[in-house]
Amino acid sequence: MLTAIHPKLPMRDKAATKAFYINGLGFRDIGATDYPDYLLLEKDGLQIHFFAHKTLDPLQNYGQIYIRTNDIDTLYQHALDARLRFPAGEQLQNKPWGQREFSLLDPDHNLLTFGQAL
Repeated sequence: MLTAIHPKLPMRDKAATKAFYINGLGFRDIGATDYPDYLLLEKDGLQIHFFAHKTLDPLQNYGQIYIRTNDIDTLYQHALDARLRFPAGEQLQNKPWGQREFSLLDPDHNLLTFGQAL
C-alpha cells in the first residue's frame, strides 16, 4: 500500500533552488549522486524533488504543495527572518477551515503553503 508522497516541482536554476530551500527553510540535499537536472531535498522526513525546466515561465507555473507542520509560528518567523518571498499581502492567519496558514513562493513561483490545525 501507499507509504509516502514526494512532490516533484520544476526548477530553472538548481543553485537558486538549493539556496532557497536549504538556507531559507532548513532542508538538506539527500541526492547520493549530483545530477545536473534533478535535485532531492529533505527536512523532517519529508522530501521534495525538483526537475530541470530551463524554459519555465515562473508567472505561468502552477506548482503547489501543502505542508503540514506542528510549529507554524516558529516556521513563519524563520521565513520572515530569512526574508523569503511571500505572495502579495500574505501573512500568517487563522483560516475558516480550521487551519493556521501562510504561503511562500520559491524562485520558480512554486507555491508552498504551510498549515497547522487550530
